[in-house]
Amino acid sequence: MEDRAEEDCVQENGRADGTDSKPCTSPCTSLRMFLVALSFAYFAKALSGSYMKSTITQLERRFDIPSYLIGVIDGSFEIGNLLVIAFVSYFGAKLHRPKIIAMGCVLMSLGTFIIALPHFIIGRYKFETSVRWVVNSSNSSPPCRRGSTVDLMQNDGPPQMPSTSCDGDSNLSMWIYVLLGNVLRGIGETPVQPLGISYIDDFATEENAALYVGCVQTISVVGPVFGYLLGSLCAKLYVDIGFVKMESITITPADARWVGAWWLGYLIAGIITLLSAIPFWFLPRSLPTSGSQLPKHCTQEKTSFLKNPPHLKNKYEAEEHTSFIEMAKDFFPTLRTLLGHPVYLIYLCVTVIQLNSLIGMVTYKPKYIEQHFRQSASKANFLMGVINIPAVALGMFSGGLLMKRLKLNIMGAAKVAFGTSLIGYILSLFFFAMSCENAKVAGVTLSYNSTDKLACNSDCLCSPNEWDPVCGKNSITYVSPCLAGCTTSTGSGKDTVFSNCSCVGAAGNFTASTGHCPEKDDCDRMFPYFLALSVITSFIISLGGTPGYMFLIRCIKPQLKSLALGFHALATRTLAGIPAPIYFGAIIDTTCLKWGQKRCGGLGACRIYNTTAYRIAYLGLTLSLRTISFIICIPGFILLSRQLKEEKKRALHESLSNGGTELETLRKEEFVILKSDETVHTSDNGTEEYSRL
Repeated sequence: MEDRAEEDCVQENGRADGTDSKPCTSPCTSLRMFLVALSFAYFAKALSGSYMKSTITQLERRFDIPSYLIGVIDGSFEIGNLLVIAFVSYFGAKLHRPKIIAMGCVLMSLGTFIIALPHFIIGRYKFETSVRWVVNSSNSSPPCRRGSTVDLMQNDGPPQMPSTSCDGDSNLSMWIYVLLGNVLRGIGETPVQPLGISYIDDFATEENAALYVGCVQTISVVGPVFGYLLGSLCAKLYVDIGFVKMESITITPADARWVGAWWLGYLIAGIITLLSAIPFWFLPRSLPTSGSQLPKHCTQEKTSFLKNPPHLKNKYEAEEHTSFIEMAKDFFPTLRTLLGHPVYLIYLCVTVIQLNSLIGMVTYKPKYIEQHFRQSASKANFLMGVINIPAVALGMFSGGLLMKRLKLNIMGAAKVAFGTSLIGYILSLFFFAMSCENAKVAGVTLSYNSTDKLACNSDCLCSPNEWDPVCGKNSITYVSPCLAGCTTSTGSGKDTVFSNCSCVGAAGNFTASTGHCPEKDDCDRMFPYFLALSVITSFIISLGGTPGYMFLIRCIKPQLKSLALGFHALATRTLAGIPAPIYFGAIIDTTCLKWGQKRCGGLGACRIYNTTAYRIAYLGLTLSLRTISFIICIPGFILLSRQLKEEKKRALHESLSNGGTELETLRKEEFVILKSDETVHTSDNGTEEYSRL
């Protein structure tokens, strides 16, 4: 990318013949440095954003909140953008863009650190369990206390048992810090995309702008790879690692109560984002145009030609000396002009609807893999980072390269974006066939063996709200050892074995172990096909990403470019980024079969979902939104075709008008030259006659 930038810079300065390349060094270096700095900023913001999505289930369990509330937290990032993006995009284009981007990166890092703050304030994580960890003892109190009047939720106070006091319950509201930190992240991210892309488009050749944007966006997709890998690593580590004895933890990363070290990744992401701000402080406000660095030996004709090179005719030069009041007065008329553009409005509607589908799908895809295919959070994040995201990066880069090689115009870019999205839509329909059966959980998805549902454990005083699953020898999971009818237990921690479980076998002498039963036969066969199809669809859909983005830039006047990018980002964040995670989460919540309970009452995080209902709700909502977007594309292509015809007619008319004017000018010049020749001829004759005399 650096070599390409240097080559283009030589071309832009009119010295491709190599006669004098020294004046080109400074702008080339600045453009190269800006491309690298912007790519790193994209990488940093994408890393922290993807890490946020990788910690969704961890945050749900840590703060005991449902999915829709996680959607509110995730959408708070877009709220931060909404607060300032229109003004940053408009005024920022007329100010020092690199320094504004630098300040945004600093705010992003501060917000990321605030997200991790609750871990250092809130108390240790306490999950509900009936398993004791006893030092130097192999015996534990019986899970099923027949005829006891003691509330089992207060059973002997094991280290992991939640306290009956509500004093610490207020600490759970600390998820608000996560929300506020995400809002600050959104505010800081605001200037990076519109100002960065417009800066590249202003100072790069028109034919290479698409390739540069494709390169920057491709590098930015590397961020989610590391973000999800970081999420995978942190999900393996226990949330309070270093502060508790790991031997006392009776759950594994595959358990619905497991919470990983979610806070650690935010600290790492915050440091990386802070480093990304440094290069922008040393970049110039604008790069010199070719006319400002002309060789001294250029003639006036060459200077006139180089000052107005063809590739700069559509570039929008920032008004250096425009006052703030004048810019403010011009804002609303300019916005009215932008919103009066029919093709831009259609494109805006289509992208808003498609981004609703995309954001909702991507936000809950790791959770879908966890719940539907019964994978751990760590493995789901790892697969997203290693398999899915690289396919997106390759698709975006290929899209930019496709525009470069085929030299696609506006209509060509629109057709590529539409075609790739349609093919991806058709392939996504096959996801409905890739299903897994519900987990076998007694009392939730299956009835107990006895005719009377509670006959096998009717003598036990069990809490109906307790969630401490055990796996019986009959390969059926029970909600708790008590509800399995187990009367004795041996061992400690993860090695605890429950005996005499009346619900596991008729004889009453069957055993059960901690955790879910590994029911993965059908899912193990289907999961590789799901991953393969997911990679293919991700590549095809992202192939149209860069052409679609360049269509947005080219479909409006150059003077409206920065505002169009900013308003597009504003609309997509307001109408897609904020609501999509919320209503996707709310619909997913309706498929929950067993809710966790908070210490002081109320629903907590979901423990188990209806797999079939989850699949239909998640995939059905995603594809329904895409269907609507395709319908809206039809009038969009009609309006675009009309616009291109009108522009072609206008250009032809202007060409003819300019041709007539130039012809008249040439005739006048020819007349002047003829008169001059006659005068010279007369003068020469007069001189000759004088000499003869």
